[in-house]
Amino acid sequence: MWSPLAGGLLSGKYRRGGQASEGRHLTEWSEPPVRDEEKLYDTVETVVDIASAHGASPAQVSLAYLLAKPAVTSLVVGARRDEQLADNLGAAQLALSSEDVDRLDKVRAPGLIYPHWHQAANAAGRFGAPDRALHDPAR
Repeated sequence: MWSPLAGGLLSGKYRRGGQASEGRHLTEWSEPPVRDEEKLYDTVETVVDIASAHGASPAQVSLAYLLAKPAVTSLVVGARRDEQLADNLGAAQLALSSEDVDRLDKVRAPGLIYPHWHQAANAAGRFGAPDRALHDPAR
């Protein structure tokens, strides 16, 4: 997976209402593009919370999350400093619980895009799908 830390967005240094304290400073989210900034910060807060519980860095949690996914066969990290590389490599030793993975799955799940939200809305009544599927695509 290319850019698993999303250009540093998932490293924990970018927090809601604050400025990055070190390193490269993004001033706008064009690469990677961020469609929902609130969802991004919700994801970062969850990553930071899980990292705190494990005594790990947010970058390690972000990378360990991807390593826990069966479809991900490798990660391409873009560490700029030796310390970043050492920290990133620590993700290989971090085992997230299934609850951690579930929390991250839910917070980062994208919303339905057209035509899928439209199809789900029309199919909900016909197939007995709960209405909450429209508002919580992770279900």
